[in-house]
Amino acid sequence: MSRREREEAVEPNTRTTLRRFVAVVRAFLPLAVAYARDRRRFLLFGGRREVDVEDRRRRAAYLLSVLLDLGPTFIKVGQILSTRPDVLPPAYIEELSSLQDEVPAADWSLIEPVVEAELGPVDEYFDDFDRTPISGASLGQVYIARHDGEKVAVKVLRPNIRERVEADLVVVETLLPLVLRFAPPGQAFTMENLADEFATTIRGEMNYADEAARLNEVRDNFADEPRVVVPPVVAERSTERVLTMEYVEGTKITDVDALESAGIDPSELVERLAEAYFRMIVEDGVFHADPHPGNLSVLDDGSIVFYDFGVVGRLSEQRRDQILDFYVGLARDDIDRVIDAFVEMGALDPDADRDLIREVFGLVIEQLRGQTFDNDEIQQYVREFQAAVGDVSDFPFRLPQDLALIVRVSTVLEGVTRTLDDDFDFITTVTDLVRERSGEEVSGLAREEIEGQARATVRGLLAVPVLADDVADTALRGGTLVNTLYADDPKPFRLFAARLALALGIGVGGLAATAMYVFGAPYAAAGFGVVVAFAALVLARTFRRPTNRGIAAGARVGARSVTRNRDR
Repeated sequence: MSRREREEAVEPNTRTTLRRFVAVVRAFLPLAVAYARDRRRFLLFGGRREVDVEDRRRRAAYLLSVLLDLGPTFIKVGQILSTRPDVLPPAYIEELSSLQDEVPAADWSLIEPVVEAELGPVDEYFDDFDRTPISGASLGQVYIARHDGEKVAVKVLRPNIRERVEADLVVVETLLPLVLRFAPPGQAFTMENLADEFATTIRGEMNYADEAARLNEVRDNFADEPRVVVPPVVAERSTERVLTMEYVEGTKITDVDALESAGIDPSELVERLAEAYFRMIVEDGVFHADPHPGNLSVLDDGSIVFYDFGVVGRLSEQRRDQILDFYVGLARDDIDRVIDAFVEMGALDPDADRDLIREVFGLVIEQLRGQTFDNDEIQQYVREFQAAVGDVSDFPFRLPQDLALIVRVSTVLEGVTRTLDDDFDFITTVTDLVRERSGEEVSGLAREEIEGQARATVRGLLAVPVLADDVADTALRGGTLVNTLYADDPKPFRLFAARLALALGIGVGGLAATAMYVFGAPYAAAGFGVVVAFAALVLARTFRRPTNRGIAAGARVGARSVTRNRDR
C-alpha cells in the first residue's frame, strides 16, 4: 500500500474486523475442506481425489452464493476473478461472469447525512433533489437533481462503506498467506498481484475526487471528438464522497429496437465503440475499464456516452507499443506476431507449446472475425487445451495488472458488440484502424520496421563490394574458375554486375516506396513504384537475352579448362 493509500484508508473497528473475519472463514470453510480433500482424501492421508466437471460447477455455484452473501467487497472480488482464466478454471469463470454490481438501494434517511456532511443541507445546495435513486451499486447510488437550473446526476457513497471495505481488506490480507502456501508457485504469484490490484482498485472507486479527475482526463482526451461524450463534473458540488455531473440522458446501448427506431445503425455504433477504445488504449493510454451496458448510452445523433469512471486503466508507452504490435499482428493475420507480442508483454510463458498456442489463437481470431462455432466444437477445443496444459496452475497465460483490465474490458465489450451486431468482425475493424492511423504510434512502429529493413539492406550493400573485391582479387591471382571465365569473355561479368545493381536498386526503391506510403505520401510512393516496376521489367528481360546461353556455355568451357589445368 502506498503512503497516500495508507493516509486515505479508514481504520476499521477491531470488533467489526473480527466479526467479518469469522463470517468469511465460516463461509469459505466448506470450499477449503473440499480442496484439501482433493489433495489428500482423508485430509492427513490418502491419495488425490478426481474432480470432474460437475463437481467444479457445484463448487462454482457455491462460491457465487458466498460472494453475494458476503457483500460489496467480495462481489467486486468475484467480478475481477470472472475475467481471470489464469486463476480459476472455466466452470468458475462461467458462473462468476453472472455477477452484477447491483444491490438494493439504501434508504434516503441513511444517504442524506452523507450528502449534508459533504455539502450541507440538500435543499440549499440544489434547486431540486429527487430522493429516489435511479441506480444502486455496491459502493454508491445515483440520484437526479437540479443545480443552477440544469439537470445533474449526483453519485453518493454508501454510508460506512469505507469502514466495511477496509475491514474486509484486512481479512483478505490476513488469510492470503495461508491461501498462497497451498497454491502452485505460478498461481501464487498471480494471486498475490491480484490482491494488490484489488485493494488499489476498490479504494480508488471509493474516492470520488479521484474519479472526477479520471473522468476529466478522458473527457479532455476526447475534446476533439464530438461523437464521444463524457459528462462534465460540477466541481462545486463534488467531494470525496459526493460526485455531481451534468445529466446526459441517452438510450441504453444494448436496446437495439430503440436505437433502430431512432434511425441509428447498430453496426456503425459498434465500429464507433471499437474505435473509441482503440484510441483510449493505443493512443491515450487511459481507458474506461467498466463498459457494461449500464455505463454506456447513445444520444439521438449516434454519439456514445460514457458513465462511471470508478475503474480506469493506465498503460505505459512501452505497453501501448506492445499492444499496437499485437493489433498489427491481427491486422496482418500473423499469428506468430500475435504470440510474440504476448510474450513481450509478459502475458505468455515463452516456453509454452507454441503449436498449441498457435491453435488457440487461431480459434480466438476466427471468433473475432465473427465466425460462429457450435457448442460441441467449442467443448472439444476446451478439452484439448485443458488436456495439454493440465490444471489451471499450468496455464501458460499470466496477466499483469494493466493487461487484466484490458481483458476485463474485452470480455464485457464482446457481449455488447454481439448484441448490437452478431456478425461484427473485430479483425476487419482493427485492420482499418491500423491503416487509417498516421499518428506517432502507428507510424513509429512502421518506421522501426522500415528502419530495420533499411539497416539490413545497407549491410547487404556494404557487403557486396567487399565480396566483389574478394572475387576480383582471387581472379587476379589466377588459377580459378573466375579467372578462366573472365579471361575467355569479360562480357558476362559486366552483365552480372549490371543485374546485381538493378536488383539492389529495386530492393531499395521498394523500401523507399513503402516508407513514403506509410508516412503519408501516397503519390510519391506511386511514382517510386512505377520506377521500381520498370527496373524489374528491365531486369527480367536481361534473363531472356541470348547472352545467358553464352554464360552457360562459357561456364562449361571454363570448367573443362580448370580440369585440364589440374591434370597437368
